[in-house]
Amino acid sequence: MLIKCAICGKHATSGNKISHSHKVSKQRFHVNLQKIRIKLNGQTAKKYVCTQCIRSQTVQKA
Repeated sequence: MLIKCAICGKHATSGNKISHSHKVSKQRFHVNLQKIRIKLNGQTAKKYVCTQCIRSQTVQKA
């Protein structure tokens, strides 16, 4: 299940974890999502929003 930000659409990405001996293995980088009540089109709803959208005040808390 892919959970992403309701405002900007940011979601988890994948990359490589590289050890000291330079062994490479897969790693997932998760987004800091918070489930908050927001105002959307005049109505309140509980949505997952990333902290970057909350801090930049792109979304209004209900």
